[in-house]
Amino acid sequence: MFRNAIVAAAFTIPATLAHAEIVTTHTLDNGMQIVVVEDHRAPVVVHMIWYRTGSADEPPAVSGVAHFLEHLMFKATDTMDAGEFSTVVAANGGSDNAFTSFDYTAYYQRVASDRLELMMQMESDRMNNLALTAEDIETERQVILEERSERVDTDPSAIAREQMLAAQYMNHRYGTPVIGWQHEMEALDQGPVRDFYDLYYSPNNAILVVAGDVNPDEVILLANSHYGVLPAEEGLPERVRPMEPPQLAERRIVYTDERVSQPYVTRTYLAPERNAGDQKEAAALTYLSEILGGSSFTSVLGTKLTFDTQVALFTGAGYDGISLDKTTFSVTVAPAEGVTLQAAEDAMDAAIDQFMQDGIDPVQLERIRSQLRASEIYAKDNVEGLAQQYGAALSSGLTVQDVKDWPATLQAVTAEDIMLVAAKVLDRKQSVTMWVTANDEDP
Repeated sequence: MFRNAIVAAAFTIPATLAHAEIVTTHTLDNGMQIVVVEDHRAPVVVHMIWYRTGSADEPPAVSGVAHFLEHLMFKATDTMDAGEFSTVVAANGGSDNAFTSFDYTAYYQRVASDRLELMMQMESDRMNNLALTAEDIETERQVILEERSERVDTDPSAIAREQMLAAQYMNHRYGTPVIGWQHEMEALDQGPVRDFYDLYYSPNNAILVVAGDVNPDEVILLANSHYGVLPAEEGLPERVRPMEPPQLAERRIVYTDERVSQPYVTRTYLAPERNAGDQKEAAALTYLSEILGGSSFTSVLGTKLTFDTQVALFTGAGYDGISLDKTTFSVTVAPAEGVTLQAAEDAMDAAIDQFMQDGIDPVQLERIRSQLRASEIYAKDNVEGLAQQYGAALSSGLTVQDVKDWPATLQAVTAEDIMLVAAKVLDRKQSVTMWVTANDEDP
């Protein structure tokens, strides 16, 4: 993920990049939260609306409805034609898009600063005035089914990931794909889509993030004018999901697909997410992912399996703590030619066990600390990235202060913190191990 050149850069960061962003917050009378991130280095602004609603908030039997609605939001409103939103953004020299995750749905535009009010006018319009038709539902249903076919059904790795999440989460909605199960996508109609829109697309369920060359007071005035007039949803439910029961036994999957060109073994463990006011374990897991699999040249798995023994062509580890509920920590090994998946898994386990006995190399720890510091500093140079940092965090249960505290929390992590969280998370009883192969026999 990181390159050695970044390490040296961490000690020579230009002063203009090392500034702390200026963040202003406000809440409108209807409950809409506003976050303004000032960055006056270019006359541009990123305008984002984040709904605290993702696929994990969907009712039973309508998987994919959150993502389906994301598509439909670009259709007609009471005042705009279908497709007109993006056409207007482009005509004003901007770009726009949207995305759905387990925990949120977000819509954004990047435009010149003097076009901000126009973006608010259009976004507030479709928050309250979407004009869905039966034709829109039918047309867009075919679009999302085709999207699933292209992104999932034709990709064996994507199918395998779906199966793995379904095995990892027995009770929580994280086990259901964001795009939805095909048989439920095929049955989606206007009723559940309209219900989902009416309930969740409300100002008291939304976060407005504006980042760029703006004045916070002016942003708040504009937001009050365009969003503040929208009624709050009085029936908005508390955000409660089914929780995972304690996992008491390891789970295993073998996914076989003749289209697999490179077999691999991967394992996920249930892991804590970043929590408001308590991000220490998540910070330690960020280090653990880098130590075990962040670099092909210096990580534990890379060194032992790729260079020392030539067991693997590729190794990796991953963790993302931005999650409303428990997330996962993963390790992956793609075996070299002639190495079986069983041998690759055994070598992976042996490397992890040896790491737990040996502990952390202090030189490696400080190198990763420098890399993370550089990464966090350079992230401040991307206004769109800053907007996404705050939006994703706040819609996943964190606060503005948590986002501000994160770099310092990362820098405060100790070797002891990492080993403690490793012992807690790397528990085979709360894991899923998956082999992905082209044939029924271990290659």
